[in-house]
Amino acid sequence: MSFADNGVGLSFASDGSYPKDEGSSQEVRQSLFVGESQNRGTNGGQNKYWGIGGTDRKMRTLPRNRTFPIRGFQIYDGPVRLTQSTFRGFIPTPERYTSAVGFNLKNTWQLTPRNNLSQLSFHSTVALRAFFGRPGQWFEENDLDGDKNSIFHDVDGSVTGYRDAYVGRADNYLIQHPDCVKIPEWNGAICSGSYSQVYIQTWGAPSLSLSINRDEYPNAPLVLRGINSQGASSQQYQPILMMSKSYSLHWNGPAPREVVLSLINFDKENWVLVGLCYPSDTTFQIMSDIYDRQKNTFDDITDYGPVSSLAQLEAKPTERKYFFDQPVGLLWFYLRARHGRDGHSYCSTKGCERVKVTTTTSSKQICNCTAKAYPKYTKTPSAVVPMPAPNPQPCTNCGAKEVVFSSEPWMSYLHTQVKSLSRKEEEKGDNASFITVNKVTMQFSQPGFFLVSVDACSGKVIKKASFMKVDTKMKQYLKTGIPKRSIVLLATRGQPEGLVDVAPHLVSFGLAKAADVHNKESLAMWGFQGASSPPTWISLQAGQEDNVLGLQERYLPLSLETYGCLPPSTEKRKDLELLKKATEQQ
Repeated sequence: MSFADNGVGLSFASDGSYPKDEGSSQEVRQSLFVGESQNRGTNGGQNKYWGIGGTDRKMRTLPRNRTFPIRGFQIYDGPVRLTQSTFRGFIPTPERYTSAVGFNLKNTWQLTPRNNLSQLSFHSTVALRAFFGRPGQWFEENDLDGDKNSIFHDVDGSVTGYRDAYVGRADNYLIQHPDCVKIPEWNGAICSGSYSQVYIQTWGAPSLSLSINRDEYPNAPLVLRGINSQGASSQQYQPILMMSKSYSLHWNGPAPREVVLSLINFDKENWVLVGLCYPSDTTFQIMSDIYDRQKNTFDDITDYGPVSSLAQLEAKPTERKYFFDQPVGLLWFYLRARHGRDGHSYCSTKGCERVKVTTTTSSKQICNCTAKAYPKYTKTPSAVVPMPAPNPQPCTNCGAKEVVFSSEPWMSYLHTQVKSLSRKEEEKGDNASFITVNKVTMQFSQPGFFLVSVDACSGKVIKKASFMKVDTKMKQYLKTGIPKRSIVLLATRGQPEGLVDVAPHLVSFGLAKAADVHNKESLAMWGFQGASSPPTWISLQAGQEDNVLGLQERYLPLSLETYGCLPPSTEKRKDLELLKKATEQQ
């Protein structure tokens, strides 16, 4: 698909804490995202917002007010995949952030680290490839749980230059190591590692904030507010954690009576070591199980047994054991995935692996053990997965193809520009009038009408014609001279005779929609010849006095069945693929 001049080009969403459509994912490919095209629009009418654009610093219509942060692809929920796509025209202004990739604003909930990007192309008119937000208008404090856990996987390095890297918030030290590369303009950090989520549900202590410390960065905790969707006594959190690391969890009030920790997107043998803060007089019942959400049943219910030191616990990482450091107040145990996952399922093939902690205590103290836990449990920061070397070479075979032949999907688009020129514009010194099709520009210097016909299946220019005025010859051409199954582009120069009379003819011959051209001085048209039901994108634009048309740009879909196009035969597809490979090798 093609997306242009939007506040947010595209965003996918999924369902809740435990999405009902488990195993599903969403993907967009072979698509074009244009932040600001050269269709600047006009001030007035239904256009509510008007201001300076980022790409050319000229006045234009805006999707929202001047400060609204523009994003091409907005990452939300997941898992989503964006691949083989192109970004153009994403330039910030002094008043507005503009990025090719961004995140849902004021996000209260989870984002999966399985959201991934690959084979992307960024035009030179993209200043911010990704942006994680900053405190201020629209972002507010930028401190909700989903804001802090923003992350995506750069599979091939086409976004960051680092293959198989993850990009997260610059201030989230749960996902970082010393070799991560900070990108201040993005408010992001590029890191290597393996990442999953822990879905934490609590009962018996409402409205608690959860503070998570990674033992390697004890002075940089991640504080989560959680959400409450099951009544006043329940709270939910879902942080993203780097695997094979240890963490301590603290509360801003008395510890919850019951905590359930579910392993989300853990691959088999992935693990983290966690320490939960409790009063020193607490007694525990700790058990693991596997929850089958479809059948609402529990299997493999196993109790955890105590050991007398953290060293003993670390010596038996695969056993179901726990250690309670009573003087510090930390209950330590492993979260380890014992089963594999299929595809995009967030739980294992057996069900959702969980650990449940039920406690008894008479204490009402605030359970934040940070002061006692560190420096006792402080560790030296390190990378589990080495940071890849940067790749300075531009990505090859990345981005959307202007014409693509494939079996799924069979899809393409046509890049068009139409530059009409009124008499008043000529008098002011403007001398450019042309039609461009896929970067091939056809100029015309004589006053009159200029028409270009493009085959709607192949995208090739098949016919050009010009007329000084609307006469019998032009009317006949409009009626019979344009090949069937054609995209028809029209531009004008000067103020040719019959300009105000041409619209009814264009409409009657099925080329365009009706438009008011009375007293207009220039026209630009995107029409179609040959369909019983005209495409929705056909358009007839008119300019007058100060409201000049300027350069108009459109991306039109090609090769649609509604045009009468058919996919090429299997043999022809093979020939095209062989030709493409030969061309690339050459």
